[in-house]
Amino acid sequence: MAPYDYPLLLKYVLTSGVRIAPEQKIYYRDQWEYTYTEMYQRVLQLGGALKALGLKTGSKVGIIEWDSHRYLEMYFAVPGIGAVMHTINPRLAPADVAYTMLHAEDEVVIFHEDFLPLIEKLRPQLATVKKYIIISDKETPPETPFADTDYETFLKSATPLEELPDFDENTQATLSYTTGTTGKPKGVYFSHRQLVLHTLAESTTFGSLTDFGGITKRDVYMPLTPLFHVHAWGVPYSTTMIGMKQIYPGRYEPSMLLKLVLTHKVTFSHCVPTILQMVVGAPGIEKFDLRGWKIVIGGARLTKGLAQSAQKLGISLYAGYGMSETAPLLTIAFLKPTFTEMSEEEQLDYHIKTGLPVPLVNLRVVNADGEEVARDGKERGEIQVRTPWLTPGYLKEPERSEALWEGGWLHTGDVATVDAHGYVQIVDRLKDVIKSGGEWITSLELENLLSLHPAVNEAAVIGVPDEKWGERPLAIVVPAEGAAPTAAALQEHLKQYAAQGVITDWAVPELYEFVESLPKTSVGKIDKKALRAQYGGGI
Repeated sequence: MAPYDYPLLLKYVLTSGVRIAPEQKIYYRDQWEYTYTEMYQRVLQLGGALKALGLKTGSKVGIIEWDSHRYLEMYFAVPGIGAVMHTINPRLAPADVAYTMLHAEDEVVIFHEDFLPLIEKLRPQLATVKKYIIISDKETPPETPFADTDYETFLKSATPLEELPDFDENTQATLSYTTGTTGKPKGVYFSHRQLVLHTLAESTTFGSLTDFGGITKRDVYMPLTPLFHVHAWGVPYSTTMIGMKQIYPGRYEPSMLLKLVLTHKVTFSHCVPTILQMVVGAPGIEKFDLRGWKIVIGGARLTKGLAQSAQKLGISLYAGYGMSETAPLLTIAFLKPTFTEMSEEEQLDYHIKTGLPVPLVNLRVVNADGEEVARDGKERGEIQVRTPWLTPGYLKEPERSEALWEGGWLHTGDVATVDAHGYVQIVDRLKDVIKSGGEWITSLELENLLSLHPAVNEAAVIGVPDEKWGERPLAIVVPAEGAAPTAAALQEHLKQYAAQGVITDWAVPELYEFVESLPKTSVGKIDKKALRAQYGGGI
């Protein structure tokens, strides 16, 4: 007899956690708690109910839900029967939400009652959808003609599976859509094999390579990155695999987030800088003891000013990097073993870098001639990567897929340097580089330096037209509470760094705009497309 051919399937990630910690708890806000064993039984119930609908391998299930225990169940049950979990971003414009659902060919849609108005509006357009299932936090779900049943009734409607089935590990498991500066959202997709390998590499990285004691089974996890966004960076899979206590906050509300952090003594989260800014800027936050809370920051550059503010509260930070196309983990800013003798200030400088490639990631930074840049922290090039968990392409878009994978490397569009120790530092997106008088000015470095001024809360830098130089940088600044920075003061602040050689004199902006807030994308990044639309003609 041939030996058993063990497929790398997400169901084994789940059963690992259930076996390790059957009585470990999973919480949803202050409304729900259950054990891993109970969660597993509900996954089998959901799998049975989905199969009873006639879903087959490759059938798409669209999900519009806040971060919850139910979403975690769907993370395993939907791909667990061979179907594809389409995590829908509800923050997109309604027309784009409809486009992604039609493009994906969703057959079933599971949605939270908060999104009932959206479903009511879109339902006439969604020709491929055969079944709508509403989720409610109430004991009695709302009666509506726009849903066929509610989630809890649906779970009880069919015989639970005895176990999730085996099938080819290369079966597609997930689908999500990434938005760019132009065109419609693009579908990126991943197989079971890719996600299992990503989970193993991520767990190894967080458990063995990161600092502040690493992330272990004794930590308490609460995501601050939506579960619809690139599998919440894959972390729910990693934390489930080791049986970690998990807290799901539902809709992000500052008071609820802080309550959950303090009640459950959360020790591990991940988020974009704008969410961290919300936490450290919360009124009265300095009264609370946040020591032991480890947060990975991704999605945008972690500025030194924001990192210092978090550090004062006892939060331990390090940056990470990835993209929707990369499942997403590529790098983490952990310290090399030989760096332990550094001062706290020096360590912070490394913790806020883009970081080092994690295990199984082959990353290079190449110039326009396709040659790897010098490891001098100065020469710039584009980050290109190869790992086992990169999207094969954009769904139904062969030309864009070919461009993404030109030359057999995935092209990220991120401009970076590499220092003598191998640490990568993103300095800009290719599309965001400011070209002024034949020189490149990087917006991210200017934003980081502006963040160090005590009167600055947030800053964004974009290029605006200039008759003489083609483009010049415009700094758009949100003042700190009670502060009133001036253009002259910020110029002097930046000139100090120019005198130290951190930036060139030429990079210091002459133009400043002071605003109450900066526009954000659907996943909390500063929306430079919106800023360019508003200020692209100059001020």
